[in-house]
Amino acid sequence: MKVCKFGGSSVADGSQITKICDIVMADPERRIVVVSAPGKRFKDDVKVTDLLIECAGRRLSGKDTQEVFGLIIERYADIQKTLGLDPAVVEAIRANIAARLELDLSDPARFMDAMKAAGEDNAARIVAAAFRARGVRAEYVNPGDAGLLMTGEYGNATLLPESYERLAASLTGKDYLVIFPGFFGVTPEGHVATFPRGGSDITGSILAAAVKASVYENFTDVDAVYPVDPRLVPEVSIGIPEMTYREMRELSYAGFGVFQDEAIIPAVKAAIPINIRNTNRPEAPGTMIVHHRRARQGSVVGIASSDGFCTIYVDKYMMNREVGFGRRLLQILEEEGISYEHMPSGIDNVSVIIRAEGFTPEVEARVREHIVRDLQPDNVQIERGTALIMIVGEGLYYTPGMAAHATLALFREGISLDMINQGSSEISMMFGVQSAHREAAVRALYQAFFHS
Repeated sequence: MKVCKFGGSSVADGSQITKICDIVMADPERRIVVVSAPGKRFKDDVKVTDLLIECAGRRLSGKDTQEVFGLIIERYADIQKTLGLDPAVVEAIRANIAARLELDLSDPARFMDAMKAAGEDNAARIVAAAFRARGVRAEYVNPGDAGLLMTGEYGNATLLPESYERLAASLTGKDYLVIFPGFFGVTPEGHVATFPRGGSDITGSILAAAVKASVYENFTDVDAVYPVDPRLVPEVSIGIPEMTYREMRELSYAGFGVFQDEAIIPAVKAAIPINIRNTNRPEAPGTMIVHHRRARQGSVVGIASSDGFCTIYVDKYMMNREVGFGRRLLQILEEEGISYEHMPSGIDNVSVIIRAEGFTPEVEARVREHIVRDLQPDNVQIERGTALIMIVGEGLYYTPGMAAHATLALFREGISLDMINQGSSEISMMFGVQSAHREAAVRALYQAFFHS
């Protein structure tokens, strides 16, 4: 059995959904199909999920929702007309979303999750109808009915472990094609709760692990995972044929948008290989993500980058002798609901790298005040505009000189480093640079490791 997930670009319109039907019908082992909400049809288009968020925000603030509601229904109606489906499909979707708009507003986060999940939920209904129109027995399956149970905060929920057994019992051995909406599940109390954005990847990985699939095929709009972002290095043309779970997880975290980094974990634990494929070119083999691969010493599989980080620098003489200093520093961030990304340190100084999103000037002022009051440092400095660049490859393991090779490439471009950190796994190196230098740094490292 294969589990297939199709992203937002793959369900953006009726012609794309026709491709989904062709791909699934071409292989009888493809028995479970996970779908995202309809994505962009063209560059300046708006994703259905973003329309739903706007609609929910208007409802919460007491504003009129009819215009946005109409745009959402129009998207599904366009798909229905292109596929030649019964108009009753759209009327059912209209009723579904209208009912969600009337839900209780006392918990805004819970209401927002119910609205956001409507994108995937109704995409699955219309995809199931498209298969049935082609003569295939296909059934929409609700995640709550199938046993996908969630816990934690709305918008950032996690899976309850007992879900795997429930999902296996619900989905294994069916004599019809299962069409399953991604991105959400239900709490034990029966409320809709969503994964973080990109959560349909997570849903597909969970289902693949639950039913012990032979492979988890993740269809998107690129032929493969490329070793570097083609938007930064347009000349890159050859994808990565094979990489390990560890490599993909590191690259996804650091900015590779092809696959959600948390989605790798369920597949890793169940030893399910992941195949990244292109809906628009299904004949391309794509990138296979596996547990182990043979890697040449010193080889790099990919270079990823992302910006939008802040760095908090704290200096205090004899910091290393002060028991609990690091814990108290992180506790200050915890009290503000801030998680840290990296924490390189020296004898008398420590740097904490955090995401800038949500770190408003007001939050920054409170954090600075608490650090000065509680830790009594010699100096506190907070700098915005930090970008992180990660070089990843199993071939880095125990290979001398790799950091020197990277820093020399950056030195030749006149790019100074704010931070360097090598993970304990020794398959990655991370560099902190100013955001203004991110693109130049990525290009320099790509030339050094792939064209030297």
